[in-house]
Amino acid sequence: MDLSAAIWRKSSRSSDNGGQCVEVAANLPEVVAIRDSKDPNGPKLLLTPTGWDTFVHRIKTGEFDH
Repeated sequence: MDLSAAIWRKSSRSSDNGGQCVEVAANLPEVVAIRDSKDPNGPKLLLTPTGWDTFVHRIKTGEFDH
């Protein structure tokens, strides 16, 4: 998939100290793209908007907490 038009944004909770940050591009038709901010040319995770909403909901409810 061509992601050249992606507008990437980093979480407001992320710092600029080189920590573990992800960037999300939600401006693409029918897909939400996710990448590692330290490796912008590396692999991307692509989700449907519904998949993204489900993922965010599960994070907020602590489903992925250890």
